[in-house]
Amino acid sequence: MADPSISELDFEKFREFFYRKTGIQFEPSKRYFVDKRLLERIELTESHNFRSYFTMLRFEASGEELQHLTNLMTVNETYFFREEYQFQCLVKSILPDITSRKRNGGPIRIWAIPSSSGEEPYSIAIYLLEYWAGIKDWDIEIISSDIDTKILAQARQGQYTERSVQHLPETILRKYFKRNAEGYQICNDLRDAVEFTRVNLSERADTRAYRDFDVIFCRNLLIYFDDVSRKTAAETFYDALKPGGYICLGHSESMSRVSSLYKVRKFPEAIVYQKPLEPR
Repeated sequence: MADPSISELDFEKFREFFYRKTGIQFEPSKRYFVDKRLLERIELTESHNFRSYFTMLRFEASGEELQHLTNLMTVNETYFFREEYQFQCLVKSILPDITSRKRNGGPIRIWAIPSSSGEEPYSIAIYLLEYWAGIKDWDIEIISSDIDTKILAQARQGQYTERSVQHLPETILRKYFKRNAEGYQICNDLRDAVEFTRVNLSERADTRAYRDFDVIFCRNLLIYFDDVSRKTAAETFYDALKPGGYICLGHSESMSRVSSLYKVRKFPEAIVYQKPLEPR
């Protein structure tokens, strides 16, 4: 008969394994959240107990079960125009600085990670279209990444609830969304404007190809990491940015406490972090 219980030792083993694979560390206070999702996967995979499930999880060559579990364990809570002051900073301060130094006429590349269900990258696209005069003179590439494959599929679909769009002005809602039985469907032009990709920040093989970005939005992700994982993420973003490029973090996050690689920039709209123009 299957034993559904998860011991303290089981929890610690899983916590260490998941941390090594994703960089996300669950505090003991999250025990109920973790156990509930582990038990769900144990039942669905018809494993006899935690031990047999954990063995399968570690040694499954395809990594499919780890991806299923990661999708369950990640939190994807967001909405359009969240922390709007940073989008204002993007169009009023960051992009004017970047374009003043761009001589080759290449595209402006923006990376939003995590994508969650797409509100973040689509908000960036809408804000540029609505509030940045330079949109008519520059090509923009927006790439948005997440570790959760299920949420990426949702982001590509672009279907949203009333709660997700509640902070959008009515004019923007009418312009870029269509009301339907499920809520609001974002227009195809915006869906086509964002490329969604799966990336695990803790896997160097995943991030190696991400280079030459002018701006990175990584808001409210590092709070789920410990100090070692945050430092690794900071170095990954540093490598991904062009010299002079910027990274925007969540309001409760500070790059200064994580890494000395970046220069603090205090703009009228927000505090952001810049990769120095000259290597340190």
